[in-house]
Amino acid sequence: MRTITLYLAALVLSLLSQHAFGQERYELKIEALKARKEKIALQEKEALKFEVEEINKRLKNGNINREEARILKEEAAKKRALNIENRLSIVNNQILLLERNEGNTLTAIEMDSIDGDRVGISINIDGEPAFLFNSRKWKKDIKYDRKTYSDFVFAIGFNNAIIEGQSLNDSPYKIGGSRFFEMGWQWRTRVFPRSNWLRFHYGFSFQFNGLKPDNNQIFVQNGNQTTLEEFEFDLDKSKLRMDNLVFPIHFEFGPSRFRETEKSVRYSIENKLRIGIGGYGGFNLGTRQKLKYNRNGEDVKDKLKRDYNTNDLIYGLSAYVGFDDIQLYAKYDLNPIFKNAAVEQNNISLGLRFDL
Repeated sequence: MRTITLYLAALVLSLLSQHAFGQERYELKIEALKARKEKIALQEKEALKFEVEEINKRLKNGNINREEARILKEEAAKKRALNIENRLSIVNNQILLLERNEGNTLTAIEMDSIDGDRVGISINIDGEPAFLFNSRKWKKDIKYDRKTYSDFVFAIGFNNAIIEGQSLNDSPYKIGGSRFFEMGWQWRTRVFPRSNWLRFHYGFSFQFNGLKPDNNQIFVQNGNQTTLEEFEFDLDKSKLRMDNLVFPIHFEFGPSRFRETEKSVRYSIENKLRIGIGGYGGFNLGTRQKLKYNRNGEDVKDKLKRDYNTNDLIYGLSAYVGFDDIQLYAKYDLNPIFKNAAVEQNNISLGLRFDL
């Protein structure tokens, strides 16, 4: 089941990564790649020059004749030409990938092994590690009663807002277009010494909550008020994203399977029903709005990082229910999205949660 979960998590994360991560300055990466293209030809030409000098030394020392030297020089030239072609192709593909996805590329999820002794996962964005964990059972004395375990956790799904005085059906935000993403680390500790029906979950998570206004509207900050207003041009995209660092706490209920040997006792929750109820508290790390539109025949992309009067303190309720490593997950912010708002709005999310 863990193998299936990890592969499913990798697939889903790859598909939705473009909505979870923002690459604010990917143009600089493209310029660096273009500069690298110019260096590639120079590097290969310098290498060819060195190889030709070595061949000439062998010819001068009598180690090879003129015909052999000519053949070696032709082979070296062909090799360096192919090197230039292949290396330029790699860089060109990297540039195309960045341009197509506007820098929001999650290029790899690598799994070192999936077995009982070790699980390793690394997430790379544009070739640079963004998150890495490697969980191993080292060869050491087995702890007789292991009460605490740790897991990498991430969740994905739909995001929206509950607005005072109106139903979710009347929300000004796109139901399918507004999404959330969450990832973090949690610890799970058995509460009672001789029973595992109740576990205490605690840890930290990064939450990315997105809202996409409908009807060609954008968020406008007017003093201490943030409102939706119609935009003067036709929008291809309008999205507000709030990045939070929170510390979730849950009490988890559910059955487990008891295992006992001469060296250890264990309570396994593999393939068992799990129900978690709790909440979270933390901080808003930043808020930004992204706009795409056409102005006088020119495509324009605006990325605005402002306060937008969003609350600095984040706190709310969350719950999940499911089997083994996959659960249906819901969370609700008790704090209003915007401070001093005439009409309060509270963020709400529903999706899937994966414990790896």
